[in-house]
Amino acid sequence: MCDNVRMISSQRQHLILSRLRTRGAVRITSLSQELGVSAMTIRRDISELSDKGLLTRVHGGAITANSLLSEPLFSVKSQMDVDLKDAIARKAVSYVAPGDVIAIGGGTTAYIFAQHLIESQRSNGVTILTNSIPVAELVQSLESKDVDVIVTGGVITRSNSLVGPIADKVVGSLRVNTVFLGTHSVSIPRGFLMPNSLEAATDMAMMGIADRTVILTDHTKWRCTSLSLFARFDQVDTVISDDGLDSKSAAKTRNLVKELVLAHQDEQTEERE
Repeated sequence: MCDNVRMISSQRQHLILSRLRTRGAVRITSLSQELGVSAMTIRRDISELSDKGLLTRVHGGAITANSLLSEPLFSVKSQMDVDLKDAIARKAVSYVAPGDVIAIGGGTTAYIFAQHLIESQRSNGVTILTNSIPVAELVQSLESKDVDVIVTGGVITRSNSLVGPIADKVVGSLRVNTVFLGTHSVSIPRGFLMPNSLEAATDMAMMGIADRTVILTDHTKWRCTSLSLFARFDQVDTVISDDGLDSKSAAKTRNLVKELVLAHQDEQTEERE
């Protein structure tokens, strides 16, 4: 616990940036408890730092500002926007039927989707192709489950995804019913982007073998930008986001994609936030 007696805004903001440098991401609730101030005060500090370009605001906290070329670590991303990702993941499970052959990409939203899928009856007889090390480890740890997993191989990224020519070659030799992919950012009217060009290429390869493509992304991704485009809107069948997406972005997205689904958070989740 920090000594917050007489701590002024500049001191709080200095500490927030210090925590951000060491952790890669910070949560409003944790900072509020650590500094002994209200969540509203922390939000105001984060907003001021964001206006100065020193960090990037996300739902529930902040991440480092330089996100165009750098993908945050999986361990960092897994702490952010958990409730939003959980709502999206639960909705995505309904797009899987027992016995399906599916592909799951990298990222924390896709990982949470895999968790919910494996806990459901819809996972019976499912085969999962994945380039996500956490997803592969999750499936492998549940030996009693009637789920098979195929791992692509390849070069490991900061987000614990396997990418590159080896991954692309394995993917290209297979076929799946549906691919579920996360995204680092959503750009209207361009499409869906990643900071890592190799990961973008592997995502494109996974889309190329799928009968249906489903993008899993929370509403904060419409405010981000990235380097490499991996999918145009007309290449995607369904986008599953959350009800925090503003009406203007939702309307534009609906005009560009075949289906936009907005998952609703329950009242308990909203109260915790």
